[in-house]
Amino acid sequence: MADVVKTLSIHANPQEFTRCKPAPFSIDEDAVQEREHCDYTQKLTFQMAHNGEVPRQPRVYADGIYDLFHQGHARQLMQAKNIFPNVYLIVGVCNDELTHRMKGRTAMTEFERYEGVRHCRYVDEVISDAPWTLTEEFIIANKIDFVAHDDIPYTGAGVHDIYGWLKAKGMFVATERTAGISTSDIVARIVKDYDLYVRRNLARGYSAKELNVSFLSEKKFRLQNKMDELKIRGRREFTKVKDDIITKWEEKSREFIDAFLLLFGRDRLNHLWNESRDKLIQALSPPVSPTGSVGGDSNDEDDDIVYDDVDSKVSSDSLPEIDMRLEPTKHSYQEEFENEPISAPSNGNELSCLINSSEGTDTDDFKVKKCTTLKKKK
Repeated sequence: MADVVKTLSIHANPQEFTRCKPAPFSIDEDAVQEREHCDYTQKLTFQMAHNGEVPRQPRVYADGIYDLFHQGHARQLMQAKNIFPNVYLIVGVCNDELTHRMKGRTAMTEFERYEGVRHCRYVDEVISDAPWTLTEEFIIANKIDFVAHDDIPYTGAGVHDIYGWLKAKGMFVATERTAGISTSDIVARIVKDYDLYVRRNLARGYSAKELNVSFLSEKKFRLQNKMDELKIRGRREFTKVKDDIITKWEEKSREFIDAFLLLFGRDRLNHLWNESRDKLIQALSPPVSPTGSVGGDSNDEDDDIVYDDVDSKVSSDSLPEIDMRLEPTKHSYQEEFENEPISAPSNGNELSCLINSSEGTDTDDFKVKKCTTLKKKK
């Protein structure tokens, strides 16, 4: 089945399936048949057409130049199409000769303007070579019931308003213009940006003669195009290089962050903190004093402890009495002291008496000797 549909789609004639087509000209067969079937003897009033109480389809006519066909034109034709129910819309377009004489030069040719109007979906028929001023003969020949146009008075040859007589007969319906858009506005934009449009067309292959520019102007515009091309290319290359730099920077930043975390991660930071804290405490705390000193020096606190221990031991243990004799002469004392035997300590406390001699001062020919008793615990 799919193959059959595919074959039909390939060999089918597009004209047989066409639903939308441009509006016919007034001389085409479709338009002629439509006009001949219209019973123009039945006159329609505005009230009848507005209420939809009509024996036939109302025929509404709108005319204009329609140069550079834009949204303002389309909205005007839409209003004319919807002014009454079931309207048959006829649009008249003036040719180039009449338009250039009465209004001025156009940007589009008459054929281009005809085709622009024909392809508007609101239009049912197009009258080419439309007159500038409507006459009663033209109205009757095309069986027109109403004329749609904006309400601004349009002057003609010796006439204040060319639509005045239609307004008097009740055959005129007003449409509204679209603010901010017109053919003159579009032309003014083109003239304002003339250099840009000329440069664009030169870049597309148009010659200076076709664009009506001088030799020097052509060279100037082509130089400007080259400069703009270089700017665009440079901007593109700069963007590419910038993106590469950002990409490389992101990669390097990831590597830097990973290395930083390896060096200063949570575990590493805890370890460094503990080491620094221990070093800081050691630096701020003074060193511990030794219990003994070299050369017999000692702290007062240590001396007190030693002497207290010695006193308590002496009181508890019976120590041999040491008789300190004071002899009248120095020589007799030394001899007696040297000849005195030193006995070893009799108990386990290793109590000994150290007698040191010093030269000291003589007082009444007596040398004062000190005997110090020390105790050492095992």
